[in-house]
Amino acid sequence: MAKALNQLGALEAVQRLQRRELSAEQMARACLARIEQREPDVRAWAELVPDQVLAQARALDAGSLRGILHGLPLGVKDMLDTHDLPTRYGSSIYAQHQPAADAAAVALCRSAGALVMGKTVTTELASYQPGPTRNPHNLSCTPGGSSSGSAAAVADDMVPLALGSQTAGSIVRPAAYCGIVGFKPTFGRVPRAGSKLLCDSLDTLGGFARNVDDAALLASVLLGDARLLDLQDVPQPRVGMLRTFQWRHALPETREAFEQAASVLARAGAQVEEIELPAQDCGLVQLHADIMAFETARSLAFERAEYGGQLSPRLMAIVEAGAAITAEENQVHQARAQLTRQRSLQWFERYDVVLGPSTTGEAPFLDQGTGDPLFCRVWTLFGFPTVHLPFASGPQGLPVGLQAVGPPQADHRLLGMARWMHRVLSQRD
Repeated sequence: MAKALNQLGALEAVQRLQRRELSAEQMARACLARIEQREPDVRAWAELVPDQVLAQARALDAGSLRGILHGLPLGVKDMLDTHDLPTRYGSSIYAQHQPAADAAAVALCRSAGALVMGKTVTTELASYQPGPTRNPHNLSCTPGGSSSGSAAAVADDMVPLALGSQTAGSIVRPAAYCGIVGFKPTFGRVPRAGSKLLCDSLDTLGGFARNVDDAALLASVLLGDARLLDLQDVPQPRVGMLRTFQWRHALPETREAFEQAASVLARAGAQVEEIELPAQDCGLVQLHADIMAFETARSLAFERAEYGGQLSPRLMAIVEAGAAITAEENQVHQARAQLTRQRSLQWFERYDVVLGPSTTGEAPFLDQGTGDPLFCRVWTLFGFPTVHLPFASGPQGLPVGLQAVGPPQADHRLLGMARWMHRVLSQRD
């Protein structure tokens, strides 16, 4: 049975759009129909203006090809500014906020021909206070945070691609809970101009797709890296399996996925070996949390001073904890992070890729919050590129997977290895 247009992968859709076999308006209408059908339940969107979308689609159809994303629907996390749509950052403080310009990442995608469908829900100021979005696989469960709407929209076939951001685990965790591919590039490779800043040394922009090839297509635009347009498998890599010091928090479904991956990849020819962690690295999760709190307190100084009553108790607690950390203490934290980051680079002399948990397990129920980012914090602290690979399921039938990690600046090679591993893991049966 032929796929509905809204179910097409990004690469397949864009090839048809480039050949003019499919119009941007047809693609937009198919996605809008899916949104109309499912949005009352999933609630992935913070702002939608269908008439505006269709007008922009018709303009794309009437003109010459804009670029490699020509006519492709795109969701934009509501932490990134858009000149033609409100940007509220998931906070009532910015209920009337209308930026004058697009965020750089949005502008790059539009310049490549992408059709912005709307703004996707984020948690409050990209922190931990949940928004209204539900997990499309089970509406009683969280889609994760803070890129909740982007992940849910891609997973539910509303759009083929969406932009997100990660300060702790806000790309990888929602991708894991929603069963899609989430790609967090090397820190600093995607410009953050026009994105609401939370943590200057941690915030990283990336995106969501339904497979690795589609994630690479989006990444090629965000990173300006043409190598990602011709993604090649990197087969049989040297894989370092890393349980991390937080392994005791891993639920049975994550433990099983970890063991499955090691076995399946080894049978497929990969060199698989477990990584032993030095004891002095046991406090890295808390180190990330302290740096995040310190920088959040400074970034949200205006909101705290002028609109403190509109911040959630959870976010205010983080801000107050961060305000209690001195500049000298933060310098010590940053120095320790840099030292450990440099030591961890030695792993990639022995391994091509590191594979480890993305989440503790399946998506938790909504009343338990957006889930714990503890398995993502260290990789965000280090600024290494990561990609979540969905390939398993847990006891409730919800998605489970692992994240692949590469050395900084080797994003294209990481995605090539991820492409091979995802194919092998997905065909394991």
